[in-house]
Formats: sequence, C-alpha cells, structure tokens
Amino acid sequence: MKLLRVGTAGAERPALLDAGGTLRDLSALVDDIDGALLADEAALARVRAAAGSGELPALDPGLRIGPPLGRIGKIVCIGLNYHDHARETGAEPPAEPVVFLKAPDTVVGPDDTVLVPRGSAKTDWEVELAVVIGRTARHLESAEDGLAHVAGYAVAHDVSEREFQMERGGTWDKGKNCETFNPLGPWLVTADEVPDPQRLALRLWVNGELKQDGTTAEQIFPVGEVVRYVSRFMTLYPGDVINTGTPAGVAMGRPEPKPYLRAGDVVELEVEGLGRQRQVLKDA
Repeated sequence: MKLLRVGTAGAERPALLDAGGTLRDLSALVDDIDGALLADEAALARVRAAAGSGELPALDPGLRIGPPLGRIGKIVCIGLNYHDHARETGAEPPAEPVVFLKAPDTVVGPDDTVLVPRGSAKTDWEVELAVVIGRTARHLESAEDGLAHVAGYAVAHDVSEREFQMERGGTWDKGKNCETFNPLGPWLVTADEVPDPQRLALRLWVNGELKQDGTTAEQIFPVGEVVRYVSRFMTLYPGDVINTGTPAGVAMGRPEPKPYLRAGDVVELEVEGLGRQRQVLKDA
C-alpha cells in the first residue's frame, strides 16, 4: 500500500493512493498514519480490505501532500553509508555505522519549502531511503530480524549545512537540525511492496541538473543490518524513522567552487517505487 497524509500543515488527514492512482480518504477508518497504526495488524488489514473494495471516497488530487507519517518518535540517521559517497568525501568506509539524530520537527512535506538557514554558505542536498519501524526493536540478533521490524519505506531529503556540521565544533547535529531539513514522502510504501530494499535507484536534481544517481546496492551497511545495529544502542518503536544515508554526488564532494544551495534553487529527488519530491528553497 501507498499511505499518505494530505491537507494543510498540522491538519493532515490519512489517505491512500490506490492502484489506479486515485487518492482515497482513510479518515473514516483510521485516525492517522502513525506508529499506532503500523503496529496494529488488524487495522492495517482493514485498510487493505477497504482499498481492495474500491469503496473509499476519492479526494481532490490537488490537496497538499504532507509528511506520510504523523507523531514521529525519533529520526535516526546513518552517515557515510555508501561506498561511493565515502570515496567522494575522502573518508575511510566506517567500521561501524555512523549514527546521529534529527529532531522530528525538521520533517516537512515532500513539496514544502526548504529554508536556507541564516548565515548559511554551505547548505547541501542528500537523497536518502527512509525506513519506518513497525514493531518495537530491542537488541535484535540478525539483519533478517531487522528487516522483519520494518513497516515501510519512504523518500527522505536529509538537507545538511556543512559548515554548521563540520566546522563549528561538537557533533553533526548543528548542521542537520535546521528548520525544514527533513522533507519526507510523498508516500509510506508498505514493506510488502519493496521485496529488496538493496535494489533501489536514488536520484536527485538541482535546477534540472542530475546531481545524484545511485543505488542502495552501494550501501556499506544494508537496511536490515542498520536496524539491527541501532537496536543495540536504543529502542526503536513503531513510527520511528531511520534515514539510511546518501549516495555520491553531494555538493560537499564536488570541486571548488562547490555548488551549495541558495534561495531560489529547485531540488527534485526520487527513490525507485517510493515517489518523488520537489522543493523550492527560500532564505529563512
């Protein structure tokens, strides 16, 4: 299923994109697309049955698309998780996953405005595969068990400010948690529709020019292993999100003068089978 949330920011309603591409209203069946729903197999079964019946009310396709997940608990991010991205930045492939956090309030809809922070000279782009947790995960023992705890997948844009991240001391969090720095969506695609998350193409364009053209096959730590690893250090709950890293092609990895983002730039990105985003940048 392709689950999503539509409407004005802060007042989105749950919806579904059916096999024919029609937007369908789920608000009579569920309160929201969130961790509580993803952990409830009976509720998900009711949604699947309603989707198959063709009786769900159609919605205006012009409605704003919000983040496909409400009430996000935490966003765990994996840095330097692609062989080609590590090479372009001159970094050694990490022996263990590099983990940092983004606050849930960085999340916006897939086509919402992204704000260039005040004082920023190095705002960068990163297309990523986002993993949404569907079952509580603690101290998992295998990558296979990790995959079994995934409810679905989505497109994430891990927007980053490299000066704040790398040159201002402390952790990466300063360059990762600026307002609007995690567009998510358009859909949450349930795991049954993604049989192999290590065979997905990822692409990103800036002002129509292709910048990133990668594949999750390049991941150093695949999805199941990432979930297993993170579960050893923190409990993952239904509705938590993991951004699994970005392939080569970011501005930071390019020759000088590096083409960092500015107000007025248009970024478009997609992950195979998971939909497409488009953001216009503005100054904060």
